[in-house]
Amino acid sequence: MDPLVAAYADKFTSPDDALLADIQQQTKEMHPHAHLMSSPLQGKLLSFLSNMIAPQYVLELGTFTGYSALCLASGLVEGGELHTIECREEDAKKAQENFSKSLRNKQIHLHLGNAADWIEQLMKPWDLVFIDADKTAYINYYELLVPKMKAGAWLIVDNVLFHGQVIQEPLKGKNAKAIHAFNEWVAKDRRTEQVLLPVRDGLMIIKKCPDETN
Repeated sequence: MDPLVAAYADKFTSPDDALLADIQQQTKEMHPHAHLMSSPLQGKLLSFLSNMIAPQYVLELGTFTGYSALCLASGLVEGGELHTIECREEDAKKAQENFSKSLRNKQIHLHLGNAADWIEQLMKPWDLVFIDADKTAYINYYELLVPKMKAGAWLIVDNVLFHGQVIQEPLKGKNAKAIHAFNEWVAKDRRTEQVLLPVRDGLMIIKKCPDETN
């Protein structure tokens, strides 16, 4: 997104609450890969979508320092659960510290390890899934998840524009190639329908069709 457009959008978007703002600030000041965190604009969109869906079960692949998980958790119904998976121990530790400060703490379950392994172990009828993990594994994650999701459930996938590299010819870099392949894969899948939004680094919102033969 054009930096001036992004700044304008931020200006007219409701601000984060105190905890989310603190996570943004601390991550930017202390983490060498702070750019991996969702922006406040993207976070507010995730929060809005979660509140509209009002999910019972949410799954996130890629916790980082916990910002996006807290945004997604804001829409959980009473007794709902958010499960988030992180492969880096230090990031998981920081995320857990951040979760402990939230009123949603008891609804958030953090799992350390490989996302694909945890997907197989967590047998939940997911209402909402957010993928922001290893780009080269997106198709694998998608195929592991879609059969486990409820009809009408939602899947949100981050970085589907991958810094604009997906429109370059020829495609360069394993991540850009993997993301473009994922976008094509989803577009051809008749089990789902989708919209790609040019928000930040690109978000694809996917809905599982009620009838898988659709």
